[in-house]
Amino acid sequence: MPSKVLVAASTKPLVLSVLSHGKNYGYRIIKEIEALSGGALQWTDAMLYPVLKRMEKEALITAHWVVTENGRKRKYYEITEEGKAQLQQDRQEWLSVNRIFAQLWAPNTDLSLIKD
Repeated sequence: MPSKVLVAASTKPLVLSVLSHGKNYGYRIIKEIEALSGGALQWTDAMLYPVLKRMEKEALITAHWVVTENGRKRKYYEITEEGKAQLQQDRQEWLSVNRIFAQLWAPNTDLSLIKD
């Protein structure tokens, strides 16, 4: 299970990534992240909804209520243009960090080649 710090750092990019595939609602976002992580990330409503609210205030996502077939209301979230730009920036940052780890963790990595 990833640490709380890593989960907190990855929440916004993960939500934006899910929403980049189309509008979605909170419970389904939670379940998709759980499935994609093989169960390693098990978010709760209490963790996700404050993040969604903050992302709405930052104009990264929009939200609107929809009445479902059974008459219940469900809040759907959708990524904005600002959210797409943020996701692109986040993607580049995460890929950069990933490349560094891949190099450091590769067998036969020799840091003595790096000059001061």
